[in-house]
Amino acid sequence: MAEIQQQADSGKGGKKRAKKMSTKIDMTPMVDLAFLLLTFFMLTTTFNKPNVMQITMPVKPKPGDPPQELKASDALTVLIGENNKIYYYDGLLSDKDKPELKLSSYDANGIRKVLLDHQRQNPKTVVLIKPDDKSNYKNMVDILDEMNITDQKKYALVEISKADTELIKSSGL
Repeated sequence: MAEIQQQADSGKGGKKRAKKMSTKIDMTPMVDLAFLLLTFFMLTTTFNKPNVMQITMPVKPKPGDPPQELKASDALTVLIGENNKIYYYDGLLSDKDKPELKLSSYDANGIRKVLLDHQRQNPKTVVLIKPDDKSNYKNMVDILDEMNITDQKKYALVEISKADTELIKSSGL
């Protein structure tokens, strides 16, 4: 609360002057109110939950089981290059024949359309994602988001081979 303090009369006679009054404001109730409001808003606020993508890992094979080979007709290879470029080709890269490398983009009419077309043609399509050493993390997250958006059942992150990097360099795209 505010108080007004008056100074005592000095006892001298003469002219009467206006009394000087000093004010003192007690800030304790205002500080209490500020802490109550702060506590209230802190307790009633909901914090952002981290966005996490669910990834289902394959079951480990039993010892002695032969490894399953991926057919070239069931594969789609996506190469993530530098400068936000994304390439793809049908099948697997082999020594006998070089596939036709195609350039795409990260928008809805780019790689998403390619993934949906492949999924419609062959529901058993396995997408092999091969990021280049010079590609950035954002592009990796973008392609994983596309896998989630297009509801791809099978995809794998694979190290890029020298043959794939040579294919990108020789394509001129």
